[in-house]
Amino acid sequence: MDPLVSVNLSTYNSAKTLGECLESIKKQSYKNIETIIVDNCSIDNTLEIVKKFATRFFNYGPERSAQRNFGAKNACGRYILYLDADMVLSKGVITECVEKCEGNGYAALYIPEKIIGKGFWIKVRDFERAFYNATCIDAVRFVRRDKFLEIGGFDESLTGPEDWDFDRRINQVCAVSIIESPIYHNEQDFNLKRYLDKKAYYASWFSKYIRKWGRGDQIIKKQLGFSYRLFGVFIENGKWKKLTAHPILTLGMYFLRIMVGLRAAAFYLSKKEVN
Repeated sequence: MDPLVSVNLSTYNSAKTLGECLESIKKQSYKNIETIIVDNCSIDNTLEIVKKFATRFFNYGPERSAQRNFGAKNACGRYILYLDADMVLSKGVITECVEKCEGNGYAALYIPEKIIGKGFWIKVRDFERAFYNATCIDAVRFVRRDKFLEIGGFDESLTGPEDWDFDRRINQVCAVSIIESPIYHNEQDFNLKRYLDKKAYYASWFSKYIRKWGRGDQIIKKQLGFSYRLFGVFIENGKWKKLTAHPILTLGMYFLRIMVGLRAAAFYLSKKEVN
């Protein structure tokens, strides 16, 4: 019998995108699936959408890390696929994940992510995201439940870099790989201010993440350092060819990366002045 897969969804006011996400789970070629939704007291009609689908529903918070851990503890599957409510699965994702793990001995997998939405900046975001697959900027999404529990799941003291932290710890205890079938991340209409505000919020947790692993840690130097984030990840393994093939998208990508850096710098300066 095919092993049960628990799809673990964390939600908060997710009504705009949740229906499409749940529909993509329902349409998976793989059928032995349970869907677990862990909501954080949504005040929109998230719950109304949930009721249309066969799911297990819980209310738990306060942040995404705690929601994911709670979902995993209540899961019955051999494997966990954790998603955000604005993600849509291509039809063969779970089939490919299970086949790769069961057939090749992997216990965790990266899943390629494609950004979808409207406008030029969505194309830029999708172009940028493709460089990160299975690098230290990425994080596994499909994991064997026993390994998830073995490392204690997500660090609930982190929000933003909790994905990086989880990925590092899971890489220490099991073999990982990447599949070909993608997840589509629906960013809808791009708004620069909203995008930068979100990045600044995540950046506010970086100091705690750095303290955990050490400022001299080589992976942190890649994840948060200037040279790898602006150059190394985009040119390694022949990826530089994509930059030269798409100069307009490359310029747009570097504009966003520089703006994120400036926003983070402004945040740290303001915090230093307050202290």
